[in-house]
Amino acid sequence: MERQRVTEQDRFERRNNFDPVESNLTAEQVKLEASRCLNCKNPRCVQGCPVNIKIPQFIKALKEDNIDEAGKIIRETSMLPSVCGRVCPQERQCEGNCVLGIKGSPVAIGALERYVGDNTSAESFEIKPSGKKVAVIGSGCAGITAAADLRKAGHEVVVFEALHKLGGVLRYGIPPFRLPRTVLDREITNLKNMGVEFRTNVVVGKSVTLKQLKEDGFDAIFICSGAGLPKMLNIKGENLNCVFSANEFLTRVNLMQAGKTPTPLKIGKKVAVIGGGNVAMDAARTAVRVGFEQVYIFYRRTEKELPARLEEIRHAKEEGVEFKFLHAPVEIYGKDGYVSGMKFEVMELGEPDESGRRKPVGTGNFVDVDVDTVIVALGTGPNPLIQKSANAEGLEILTDKRGYITVDDNRATNLPKVFAGGDVAPVGESNAINAMGAGKKAAKAINDMLG
Repeated sequence: MERQRVTEQDRFERRNNFDPVESNLTAEQVKLEASRCLNCKNPRCVQGCPVNIKIPQFIKALKEDNIDEAGKIIRETSMLPSVCGRVCPQERQCEGNCVLGIKGSPVAIGALERYVGDNTSAESFEIKPSGKKVAVIGSGCAGITAAADLRKAGHEVVVFEALHKLGGVLRYGIPPFRLPRTVLDREITNLKNMGVEFRTNVVVGKSVTLKQLKEDGFDAIFICSGAGLPKMLNIKGENLNCVFSANEFLTRVNLMQAGKTPTPLKIGKKVAVIGGGNVAMDAARTAVRVGFEQVYIFYRRTEKELPARLEEIRHAKEEGVEFKFLHAPVEIYGKDGYVSGMKFEVMELGEPDESGRRKPVGTGNFVDVDVDTVIVALGTGPNPLIQKSANAEGLEILTDKRGYITVDDNRATNLPKVFAGGDVAPVGESNAINAMGAGKKAAKAINDMLG
């Protein structure tokens, strides 16, 4: 049987709005897709999921028309099915391990999970108070996941968020055409209904310190504040006006409504997005929607090496984004303090580097490109604010040479009763589901410690 496909918004229409690109499968499609699952005795799909969702079991429930049971099974391990079904890289994780994918198309696990998440509600849990109190710093994927598991164990959980809205990178980083805000708000409301307390506009390390949290009676602390420092190009012209990090650009649009008002963002005509990951795709596709006439993505390797999801690459191309491969930025030109163009060196691929991908090597040939805006999407590093404030108070947190907090397999730091996870202490690829996995590990270790 053919894999069932979701319906997508017309590629020309969606260039002009932030509405979801994809719709859910229909109930009939869900039944057909669920029937494709082989219910393997050794489910490789579960092994490929960082939070080990019981995938064959929830799909079996869908086969039997028991969607509520499917929702219950998923939420045993994940409180964010509607989110994960939309933003997780299924092709490299659960679906990438599906046996059907060896000779054909894998089961559409992500689409099935999203359908279940959107059409079921979280059960009310009987919570027996433990008398313990846990602080969670950050309301992104890791924080939300840890908060849910900690609250289920009966602890009083307080989540501290630096911004005025909850969700971390799910809200300020991922555009609403990929993750509708109603979906994110619904998942957070489920946690509030469980009794998790959220405090916004609290910058830990500035508004309050780790030492103060300890003095306030928190029995454990989980740091999952994300990686807020953008990695820039370090080339001439980078300080010109209209050079943005992808973080800043997406935050201006997602939190400051730049898609509706011109105030937070100067819209030019041509924009160069530097990078090839999912964030680069998000930035480019957002640039299309806010009104740039021409959007380029420049990547120093070939299309084969692009780290972004295949679906995001396809959507970007459909929406008119032009890809320039084997181009490395050399200089940003300026006029009257603003971007007026860029210089790139043409590259070729040499021997593989430490990542296993062929290393780009300069050819000595250069090209100039006419652009008036540059968005740098090369990843982020850890914001050192919490570490610096803790060190100043005598609570020295160990970090690696890149500044990430050092943790053991249980996400414990060198400080007693202090744990860390997500992008501030990454393990493996930086994405939503891996951050959730870190949150679950930390919560389990905290629960075990607190008894």
